[in-house]
Amino acid sequence: MDTKEIRTEIDETITELLELISSFNQDEINVIPFEGSWRAGQLAKHVIMSGSGFAKIINGPVKETERKPDELVATIKRDFLDFSIKMKSPDFVVPPDTSYKKEDLLHSLEHIKAKINQAIEKLDLTKTCLAFELPVYGILTRLEALHFILYHTQRHIHQLKKIHQIVVAHHIGEK
Repeated sequence: MDTKEIRTEIDETITELLELISSFNQDEINVIPFEGSWRAGQLAKHVIMSGSGFAKIINGPVKETERKPDELVATIKRDFLDFSIKMKSPDFVVPPDTSYKKEDLLHSLEHIKAKINQAIEKLDLTKTCLAFELPVYGILTRLEALHFILYHTQRHIHQLKKIHQIVVAHHIGEK
C-alpha cells in the first residue's frame, strides 16, 4: 500500500467513525449498551487515546529500518479484523468511566485525523519508530503504526455499530 492509499484508507475510516459517533445523540453516547461493555463515548475516547498516542509515536524519534517496513502489516490486520476474538486494552488506553460530550469527542477525532494526515504527507514512512514498544508487536515502523491505527479504528467501528443498534433500539423503546 503506497502513501496515497494509506492516507485515503485512514481518512475514510476516521470519517466513518466520525459519522457513526455523530449518529448518537448526546444522551445515547453515554448509555451502557449491555453489561461489561463500554459506552459509545468510552469507545470513542479509547480510539482518541490510542490515536493521539500513535500520532506522537509516528512524529517521535526514528531510525533506519532493518527489515521490510510493512513486515507486520498483515499480522496487525489479521489480529484486529478477527472479530471472533476479544481483546483487552492495555491500561494506559482504557478510557475513564465518566460522561462524555459528543462534540468534544468529535473535535478530538478531527484533530487526530489532521495530525495523521500531516504525518503521512511529510514523513518518511519506512523509518522505525523508537518512542514506544507495543505489547505483542514490539517496535513498529511508521507505515506499520499507520496500519495499526487503520485496523484498530476499523475494529472499533465494528463494535460501535453493534452498540449503536442496541442503544438506539433501547432508546426508541423508551419513547
